[in-house]
Amino acid sequence: MSLTPSDIAAEKAVQKVLADLEGQQQAMVDTVIQWSHVNSGSRNLEGLSAMETLIVDAFADLSPAIEYIDLPDGEGVTPTGDVVINKNGRCIRLFKRPDANRRVLMTGHTDTVFAKDSAFQVTRWLDDNTLNGPGVADMKGGIIVMLNALKALEASPYAASIGWEVILSPDEETGSLGSAAILTERAKAADIGMTFEPALADGTLAGARKGSGNYVMVVEGKAAHAGREFFEGRNAVVMISEIIGALAALTNGRPGLTVNPAVISGGVAPNVVPDRAVCRFNVRLEDPDDAPWFQQQLDQIVNKFGAREGFSVRLHGGINRPPKAISKANQMLMDAIADCGSELGIKVAYVPTGGCCEGNNLAAAGLPNVDTLGVRGGLIHSADEFVLVDSFAERAKLSALILMAFAAGALDDVLKAKAAGN
Repeated sequence: MSLTPSDIAAEKAVQKVLADLEGQQQAMVDTVIQWSHVNSGSRNLEGLSAMETLIVDAFADLSPAIEYIDLPDGEGVTPTGDVVINKNGRCIRLFKRPDANRRVLMTGHTDTVFAKDSAFQVTRWLDDNTLNGPGVADMKGGIIVMLNALKALEASPYAASIGWEVILSPDEETGSLGSAAILTERAKAADIGMTFEPALADGTLAGARKGSGNYVMVVEGKAAHAGREFFEGRNAVVMISEIIGALAALTNGRPGLTVNPAVISGGVAPNVVPDRAVCRFNVRLEDPDDAPWFQQQLDQIVNKFGAREGFSVRLHGGINRPPKAISKANQMLMDAIADCGSELGIKVAYVPTGGCCEGNNLAAAGLPNVDTLGVRGGLIHSADEFVLVDSFAERAKLSALILMAFAAGALDDVLKAKAAGN
């Protein structure tokens, strides 16, 4: 007869390690404040390196094997439409007992959306339970939850029955373009996935997620004097305006598909016919089969407008996060995690979302996963980002019990469904 989360939570040894997490609450808060004050914007390689050192030092007590994985350079497009090379940081891989019969992949990211020159650099208390600061929720707080859950696992009777692997990437906030291949590779070596993006402030977790793609459309025309030689010019801003209309018209071309033309640049002065214009846009889609349809529509737009005399049109980008549909195995994992929450008095509910994260990548590789196991918080990606600090111990206890339940075999039905392709 297999154990249940209830059986495991009732064991005295398990109760002790979970209770010990309560005693780590203040240390977790102190750590997130320290880490939040280190700027680690996705393009701040120095700051990412500093975070790497802090994190590896924090994980040292677990005695993991450590691997650093350099990411390939990425391509970017400037506001004037020029192609540039962006340097990426490197992934941190920490792992223990890789040959165990049950293996979990735990993922997170060291980068934030806040650039080195951002005005948002330090923390402040909004009230006794609410801390505002860069990355406190997304997701330096999540890494701290992950770390303490693993410490509890290693102090439990179940540690020897599970192999764990942590991948921390430096480019999640820019779409995981460099780390996507690593996430896919490591997902195929695991049985379940746990990602530590923040839960909503009320504790709700993300279920199904839309896919996402980021693009840049660049139009090149011909400059001319707006008075003397107006008709000799080819106005790239006018053309990009037409293209934006065509892009926006693709919204609801497939159920749930949205296109958001978001950032526009072009021109140098009112008396010059602009010879270049740029539009950055995003697509969200619910069904993986919508990706080729959308690409076909983009190709038609490029060909149609690029055929006009005196103009050229080029497109950069693509779908970087496939949609995360909920398979049978993934639903079973979500249900098991809800059972673990119930044993701790934590209500676990799920909602579909249009947002994306590494959970999309893991699901696309066939790995059942839950991707919002971090702290409770909100207003992420803004200077109002906050974490509810009482969620540190709470969420660490939840993930610790999930890990112990997995190690004890309480989630083996999930593995059977995964193996069956369900």
